[in-house]
Amino acid sequence: MTALIYIAAALAEIGGCFAFWAWLRLDKSIWWLVPGVISLVLFAYFLTLVPSDAAGRAYAAYGGVYIAASLLWLWAAEGVRPDRWDIAGAALCLTGAAVILFGPRWV
Repeated sequence: MTALIYIAAALAEIGGCFAFWAWLRLDKSIWWLVPGVISLVLFAYFLTLVPSDAAGRAYAAYGGVYIAASLLWLWAAEGVRPDRWDIAGAALCLTGAAVILFGPRWV
């Protein structure tokens, strides 16, 4: 369930940020900001659903998922295929996220 929440959060954050990118960098209509803001609100909401006692830990683990999802966006939405360094970096980040999420806690 946590993985699905993180994936939903990543899609919402990337979509919301891309709406701002499209408005400011791609000369799209200011109306792109309406779904962008809604998407960013959903992103914040999704992160509150992560079963964690500490917000910072949930956010830190999410960072790895966000990086991997951003590279998928790069490929799917922008037509730029990630190279081996992108993939290696995302793998490292996802490994770090797994350590944060699933590492033993003695407290």
